[in-house]
Amino acid sequence: MTIDDPFRHASLGSGVFYRDPRAALAWLEAAFGFEPSMVVTDAAGKLVHSEMRFGDCYIIVDSEWSDYVASPASVSGKNTQSVYVRLVGGLDAHCEQARASGAEIIQEPTDQFYGERQYRARDPEGHVWTFTQPIRSVSREEAERLSGLRIDGWHR
Repeated sequence: MTIDDPFRHASLGSGVFYRDPRAALAWLEAAFGFEPSMVVTDAAGKLVHSEMRFGDCYIIVDSEWSDYVASPASVSGKNTQSVYVRLVGGLDAHCEQARASGAEIIQEPTDQFYGERQYRARDPEGHVWTFTQPIRSVSREEAERLSGLRIDGWHR
């Protein structure tokens, strides 16, 4: 027996909270290429839950529905987490699309010592998003040499 599960998605996702989640849905689609996959509203039309997909990953885009969840816009712009999205290519074009949609680019696309290129952007309510793509394979020893850091474990 198979169950048609509308919540079927990757093992890990993230919830991102907004003062205006409807505006966030449209902006995240235009700026970053997320695709709305579920929008739940109450009888009055108020958004009560939504999900967006990016490749095989997902995020929940929600309102400030309780006193223990907040948009950075409600807490002086502070972030207690950041969403990381790994692209398969096109990072520089992705950054330009985000910039054209009004994202504040807080780190321009930059090659990293561990073999990835990344940029960071702040959305209209202050969430920080990091987008990265692999550009070359780097051994743990090379990463340690290039960074001057000691690295226990290596995921390549």
